[in-house]
Amino acid sequence: MLRSFVDMFKNKDIRAKILFTLAMLLIYRIGSAIPVPGVNSSAVAASIADNGILSMMNLLGGGALERLSVFAMGVTPYITSSIIIQLLSMDVIPYLTEAAKSGQTGRQKIEKVTRYLGVVLSFVQAYSLVYGFDKQYNILDNANLSGYLYTATVMTAGTMFLIWIGDKISVRGIGNGLSVIIFAGIVSNIPATFVQAWNILAGGLSHGELFNGVLMFTLYCILYLLIIVFVIIMETAVRKIPIQYTNSSNKRGGNDITYLPFKINSASVIPVIFAQAVITAPQIVISFFNASLYNKLQNYLSLNKPFGLCLYAVLIILFTFFYTDLQINPDDVADNLSKSGAYIPGIRPGSETKRYLHKVLNRITVLGALALMVIAMLPYLLTMFTALPASTGIGGTGIIIVVGVAMETVRQLKGQLTQKNYHGFLK
Repeated sequence: MLRSFVDMFKNKDIRAKILFTLAMLLIYRIGSAIPVPGVNSSAVAASIADNGILSMMNLLGGGALERLSVFAMGVTPYITSSIIIQLLSMDVIPYLTEAAKSGQTGRQKIEKVTRYLGVVLSFVQAYSLVYGFDKQYNILDNANLSGYLYTATVMTAGTMFLIWIGDKISVRGIGNGLSVIIFAGIVSNIPATFVQAWNILAGGLSHGELFNGVLMFTLYCILYLLIIVFVIIMETAVRKIPIQYTNSSNKRGGNDITYLPFKINSASVIPVIFAQAVITAPQIVISFFNASLYNKLQNYLSLNKPFGLCLYAVLIILFTFFYTDLQINPDDVADNLSKSGAYIPGIRPGSETKRYLHKVLNRITVLGALALMVIAMLPYLLTMFTALPASTGIGGTGIIIVVGVAMETVRQLKGQLTQKNYHGFLK
């Protein structure tokens, strides 16, 4: 592994891409520390810890939201826009459905619509947050309509600038630009997370209790590593379905068998984001206008309460099945196999193959949904049974994103290195 990384840095083109990516991430981190002019951000941090969706946005933004910086919204509005457009492209809006089937030209049209919707969502989201924070905590020096519009416009411009940085990283750097930005934001908070866990578990203890505190912190670190290993296994686990070809033009040998891989977790982290948004977004809106009703809902729907956590788990499972069905259509897979002259050994082509693929996909989705549910619930379970706050919780959305992006980026780097070596061999 170490030798592979050394070879990457020896390659001039890959080294340039890595340095360019690091330079863009430096700009991102500097911007995350610059607050919006005319805002008192010291009163915002305390309120974010009480709202699950705001805590998630702050996590994905590397702490930019609690400082209400120019990058406070992060790239979350664009991701939300992408999910909405993807859902609407599933035979909901004919224009988007047709564009999705039109190749590169159609994808460019969808990308343009996604960006326009991202601007609208970013502005609406920024205005709502600024208005709500100001009504509760008086964060604006100029608390009127012009002040709200100005602050929301600055935060929207910051989001669109981040999207531009992400595009540049995708073209001239390494990995998917937006994913790398989210990865950098989450990783930047990890040292503070361990420091906070140390202060809670071992900090300030007497000499006699210090050993137990250090032991608890060590167990915390070990459990953190075990969760990372579990997420890696979950992200890489696939169900391989054997495939054989009927015509000689498509097969490489007499009884050559290839495999159709179905990921255990095809939905990635999207179900967790959906579930958290469904539970907490209405609460946030209500908290801005009716504090008493919000406090009543918190007693039931808070992710730190048993009922809210159980509802959260059920929604994760439901959304996992829903989004997996959008990502993988067994009927289309069966039709493509039939068109290419392929079949599953022991399964008849046509309707029997479709039923078999549906059965396999449903079974592995159960495992993926349960694994995703356990990881997403861990931070809140630790809050219930230990003195650790949710911000230091193990697992959750951040771990899944960090592991997934890291694995994909390393895979892309190795692919580029292999390609360079291949070209060099030909020359």
